[in-house]
Amino acid sequence: MTPHKPLDLKTYFLIAVMIVAGPLGNVLLGKGMRHIGQLAIWPPLQLFHTSLKIFTSGSIWLGIASLITFFVAYMLVLSWADYSFVQPASSLAYGVVALLGYLMLGEKVSHVRWAGIAVICLGVFVVGRTNPRTTERI
Repeated sequence: MTPHKPLDLKTYFLIAVMIVAGPLGNVLLGKGMRHIGQLAIWPPLQLFHTSLKIFTSGSIWLGIASLITFFVAYMLVLSWADYSFVQPASSLAYGVVALLGYLMLGEKVSHVRWAGIAVICLGVFVVGRTNPRTTERI
């Protein structure tokens, strides 16, 4: 194994974008679908009305934009650093999911769940202290 080159600031920045954009997109989709209500797919006219509600929802479109942002950042980061570094680092998003669910959706997050998230974040800290690039560029 060769000595690793430290990751650029852009890599850490895009990991932070991933940590926020992914959960934000999912929460916005959840919020939009809660607002729309239960999906009705029959009769076909009801499906049309339901689809119209979905595709005219601002929360849904913001969620889609946020998830596209996440996906682009994820692809870029994977081209700069090892998957074995990126995936654990991006798992900090679990904490963001719980926080956004609590703040934006009014969900109750138990102490046990917060403790589990803290354990995950501690694991991310340990992984983050390892070499971020473990393979040579091809």
